[in-house]
Parts: sequence; structure tokens; C-alpha cells
Amino acid sequence: MNYIFETRMEVRDYECDIEGIVNNAQYVHYCEHTRHLFLKECGLSFAEMHNKGVDAVVARMQLQYKVPLRPDDEFISRLNLTKEGIKYVFHQDIYRASDEQLCFRGKIELVCLVNGRLGNSADYDAAFEQFIVHNS
Repeated sequence: MNYIFETRMEVRDYECDIEGIVNNAQYVHYCEHTRHLFLKECGLSFAEMHNKGVDAVVARMQLQYKVPLRPDDEFISRLNLTKEGIKYVFHQDIYRASDEQLCFRGKIELVCLVNGRLGNSADYDAAFEQFIVHNS
């Protein structure tokens, strides 16, 4: 897959469960943080968009856990973006940095609420225009 954005992070001890692996819910946080960093790179502020009455909200997630991350693992969170109708679809993969092993794959669908109503956001469309691949 061709990725349009990536960031590096490190597993913190408190993110792991008794088995010594990253708790499954943490991957959702990693993906969300990656999307927020991507927004900043696109010139958008999640908080400013909210103040304008535009909220991007998660509508659906498909998550696949491949290989667990462990304490102190450095990892690379990568994403690609498509648009399907009014949905922004983030294809997000997490790789262990030491060996590029795929640890997690997610497909996260977001929609925009504009002044509380489901709709398109001209701001998001413009910010994502150079990156987005349109699907039917």
C-alpha cells in the first residue's frame, strides 16, 4: 500500500496488559493520534473545526490484530485515505520499527456532522484534496 502519512511512536509500559503485550484498545488510540497529526499536517485543527460547527466522527471501524507490540517497542503508524460518498476512509497500518512486521491493520470510516447534521465538509475536502483517492 502507498501511504500518505506516517509517524513514529513508542509503546509505554502502562499500555500493556498482564500478558506483557499492548492492550487491544491502545491501537485505536494510536490510530486516532496518527489521524490528528495528519490533520495538523494538512493545516486543520480538530478543535478549530469543532468551533466552526464541523465534527468528524468515527462511523465504523474494522480492526485486525496481527502481531503484538510489547513494552518499549518503537512502531510506525502509517495511513492512506480514500473517500466513498460522504465517508472518509482511513486505511491505517502499524508496523514494528525494528523489523517492519505488520502488527495491526485498521479501516476507520469517518463522517462529518456539519452543525449537527450529516454532510460534506468543504474544509476537509480541500485539505485532503491532494491526498485523497476517490472510490464509488
